[in-house]
Amino acid sequence: QVQLVESGGGLVQPGGSLRLSCVTSGSISRRFYSMAWYRQAPGKQRGLVARITDAGYTNYADSVKGRFTISGDNAKGTVYLQMNSMKPEDTAVYYCNANAIYWGQGTQVTVSS
Repeated sequence: QVQLVESGGGLVQPGGSLRLSCVTSGSISRRFYSMAWYRQAPGKQRGLVARITDAGYTNYADSVKGRFTISGDNAKGTVYLQMNSMKPEDTAVYYCNANAIYWGQGTQVTVSS
């Protein structure tokens, strides 16, 4: 059983920064070929924010390019999301995902003055 636990969410002012973390437990010997962050705002569908593969390739949603950076160690099952120059439209519940199968419980991020 693989479990993902996110942390680092909270309230931040527009233009501010937050760093989300995700760690896995359970089958820690498993290597994840893909780890990602998704987000879901109220009334909207969950969508991809950023993904990193075990080869180090990354891709981002257009709305966060140049502001967010994903990093981590897929072999260890850890992934981070550095969020800079944050905007009110970044407000959402952020979810960690591994191998497109496993999900964390989510962490709330609110951008507001």
